[in-house]
Amino acid sequence: MKLVFAGTPEVAVPSLRALIGSEHEVAAVVTRPDARSGRGRRISASPVGEVAEAEGIEVLKPARAGDPEFLARLEEIAPDCCPVVAYGALLPQPALDIPRHGWVNLHFSLLPAWRGAAPVQHAVLHGDDITGASTFRIVKELDAGPVYGTLTEAVRPTDTSGELLGRLSVSGAELLKRTVDGIASGQLEPVEQPADGLSYAAKLTPSDAELDFTLPALRVDRVARACTPAPGAWTTFRGTRLKLGPVTPVTDADTPDLAPGRIHAGKKHVLVGTSTHPVALGEVQPQGKRSMAAVDWARGVRPTEDDRLGA
Repeated sequence: MKLVFAGTPEVAVPSLRALIGSEHEVAAVVTRPDARSGRGRRISASPVGEVAEAEGIEVLKPARAGDPEFLARLEEIAPDCCPVVAYGALLPQPALDIPRHGWVNLHFSLLPAWRGAAPVQHAVLHGDDITGASTFRIVKELDAGPVYGTLTEAVRPTDTSGELLGRLSVSGAELLKRTVDGIASGQLEPVEQPADGLSYAAKLTPSDAELDFTLPALRVDRVARACTPAPGAWTTFRGTRLKLGPVTPVTDADTPDLAPGRIHAGKKHVLVGTSTHPVALGEVQPQGKRSMAAVDWARGVRPTEDDRLGA
């Protein structure tokens, strides 16, 4: 089949590479316009755009997927199917109507669970034991189209959203390729999603990523892992923001009893109290400084008995 692939971030690259290496023709790639990124805030192409350009594939970067120029070019290409992975923009009905087999999205959840922008983050945040990925035909309603195929993935106790998404991006790429193969052969038909089990995964904001040490250690741990790497877990120390990596709940019998937010700095670890048992800090990043081990940070700031993390 002739394909037009739509995707933007690094997580979409394994799927693009899988389709480029398949028997199908990737005639063009649709991605978000070039944007500023990195410390230097230089304008650069998206990861998907960079791969497509390196492969000599036409790259389309519409400001909106409903732009007349984009729709006209898509009609000229006349794709049979448009696979999508994390494109990052809404697709209007005129665009959806162009490929005869529609737009087929790889979504990183077991639909209808966690429809929306942040399915992996919410799987970690809510303590799901199993998650996965689904391929489905895009319809007007958010992530509600009929499903072609799924795969499952265990959520490990220490998984961050970034680690889990990294695994799903690789296994999901194979699922998307098999889905496109099945559509091309006529042997694969989508099945409507069940009515039960529906949940939504809104994008996590920086305010969602603030750690509240008056909550149980289990909740603090989940929020920190769900928000790693983005939007990045954080708290405050002496009135300034302190970015935190994943934390580790500590339940050893000899662990000191700490009030919520109270800091205990040892030679090998830094503990912070919660409403249950303490958590050990991993990497921390003070405002305007580099990331460092928590023990190195504590050695510099020398927390006192009056210091607390958080409000």
